[in-house]
Amino acid sequence: MPPAASPPTAPDVAGTKKLLNVVLAVGIADLLLFLVLIYVAFIDRSDSAVSAIGPIHGIGFVILLGLTAKGAVDGRWGWWFPGVTLITTGPPGSIIGDLILRKQLAEHEQDQQQPQA
Repeated sequence: MPPAASPPTAPDVAGTKKLLNVVLAVGIADLLLFLVLIYVAFIDRSDSAVSAIGPIHGIGFVILLGLTAKGAVDGRWGWWFPGVTLITTGPPGSIIGDLILRKQLAEHEQDQQQPQA
């Protein structure tokens, strides 16, 4: 599991979760667009639909890269997240990265709640 850039502080955890919510929403929407794009390209064979949906999917991909890069620049996570998003062409990497980071945040919150010895 890739390490987070640095353990976030309590208020920063809320900001990280908020940004992850946006990444997840855009990732799911872009994944659905991609599935529709695959359908119209290979099953329906509609060139006009492909020329309309393709650029929308492309914009979603660029938005995902921007959001994941913003989190890396802000120090919320490492550069592995935008890298995975780029390599997997968007939605798969952003959703997998989201799951990894949410697990790390939950572990960090659990560590913070345990009393210090």
